[in-house]
Amino acid sequence: MSMEKPKTKQSDGTRQKRQATAEERVDDFRGYVGLRSMLNPIWCFHGFRVSVVILTIFGVIMVFSSSSVYMIANDQSPWSQAIKQGAFCVLGLIVGVACMMVPAELIRRASFAFLLVALFLQSLTFTPLGIDAQGNKGWIGLFGFTFQPAEVVKLALCVWLPRELISAQKRVNKVGPVNAYRRLITWLGLALLLVMGGKDLGTAMILFAIAGTALLLGNFPGKWLAIVACGGLALVGGLVISSPNRLNRVMATYQTCSAADMEGVCYQVVHGKYAMASGGLLGVGIGNSGEKWGYLPEAHNDFIFAIIGEETGFVGASLVILLFLVLGWCMLVVAIQAHDRYITLVLANITVWIVGQAFVNIGVVVGLFPVMGVPLPFVSAGGSSLILCLGAAGVTISMMKQQPQIQAEIQRV
Repeated sequence: MSMEKPKTKQSDGTRQKRQATAEERVDDFRGYVGLRSMLNPIWCFHGFRVSVVILTIFGVIMVFSSSSVYMIANDQSPWSQAIKQGAFCVLGLIVGVACMMVPAELIRRASFAFLLVALFLQSLTFTPLGIDAQGNKGWIGLFGFTFQPAEVVKLALCVWLPRELISAQKRVNKVGPVNAYRRLITWLGLALLLVMGGKDLGTAMILFAIAGTALLLGNFPGKWLAIVACGGLALVGGLVISSPNRLNRVMATYQTCSAADMEGVCYQVVHGKYAMASGGLLGVGIGNSGEKWGYLPEAHNDFIFAIIGEETGFVGASLVILLFLVLGWCMLVVAIQAHDRYITLVLANITVWIVGQAFVNIGVVVGLFPVMGVPLPFVSAGGSSLILCLGAAGVTISMMKQQPQIQAEIQRV
């Protein structure tokens, strides 16, 4: 009995010390008032989750609104696409919650195995399971379902590249830069080649952005980074020049469209602008779009932002942009304050993927970029993008929970 009492006192003292430390961590952030609250990781943690939920729910609503006429024209229920998107949403939330529950350290350790799975799925696009969609062979079909494995590759690179960069830097003084970075260059190059082999230029550019961010922030040798950048530009340029369709789309974006082009290569972009212009300040009302009546191709997918602008106006479109800015800001605030470099790099990669892809999509709709075929994250119709974006959100939350102040907040609640 005499030996148990000191252990109990020590245990109580340790517990009280932990509680005091947690309270101090929360107290440290009570000074974030006014504009300084934008740097509060606790606010960013909640702001990120709320923004993801709002964008996802709003996406299901807009998918129904933009696809109903198309569904009826194809002898289907006007609710069919919305129901499908809702099912993808539920599945994506399950994936997101599962990823959220996985500890950051386990994600780090399993990242290479996850990359191998992603590359295997991407390689299936070159088998009879591969499906050619609008000239891009980036889909696989199985049991009546289609899936775009490049979305898995995006997430795999986001979580694997930081681990490999940190590991290579630890080895560089022992084995030299060539041997230290050989594995990284090999697997990254294979991932990019597999995606580019399917001629999906839009997705390849997003992967280049993710890789470039990781290499730049991960202290990849500057000369090698310049070579990688030049090689990437050469490959992208080669894909554009080798395809008359892509080249025409690029030229049509940055020059005046002729009368013939208005019914051809410029048709989708022009009608996207018509939709945005028709919305005005407050929009024509959800469900009242005129362009979705067979005038705007891919109205519920890549060009859904045009329908958002038409039906909800400048105000609604601006709110969508604001939500993506909140996502990006929240991830970067936590990334900068994180003590674990791996977490910093992962959050930066996912920010570039989600927010960067969103603004590429919006830039295409408003005519800043040529048509690339990249969806609006969380909003556009399609299961592959929605499920993996929600999975990436789950990984982000898992990383954020490693921040001491966020841990203290979760324990307090």
